[in-house]
Amino acid sequence: MGRIVAIDYGQKRVGLAVTDELQMIATSLTTVPASDIMDFLRKYKAGTTISCFVVGEPRQMNNEPSESARFIEPFVLRLRKEFPEIPVERIDERFTSKMAQQTILDSGARKKVRQDKALIDTVSATIMLQSYLEGLPGH
Repeated sequence: MGRIVAIDYGQKRVGLAVTDELQMIATSLTTVPASDIMDFLRKYKAGTTISCFVVGEPRQMNNEPSESARFIEPFVLRLRKEFPEIPVERIDERFTSKMAQQTILDSGARKKVRQDKALIDTVSATIMLQSYLEGLPGH
């Protein structure tokens, strides 16, 4: 069984989270510049087995695609073309940034840490991945 990689895609930065090989625990991985994401994923894949990508699907409250969907959809197409052997699952990412900010705040982090957008991106990806795992059968 391979790892599941969650991707919180943004125009500037991409937050990444990953499961363990048993796909039980979601952990923050890193944040990379959006321009480097494919190179990063190729290198990461060279060292580990990836069984699935989970990419956030931005939605508005009325369930319509949000403004940022126009940037994410081309990325998803590139991801599927670059890694045709790895399935890409989509997950609603509404509220993950707010939940990430609250999680960081609840951790007692100082103001400077709480304002670190890269940290928010990785925590958002981790929350998305944990949510995805909870929806899988047997979890």
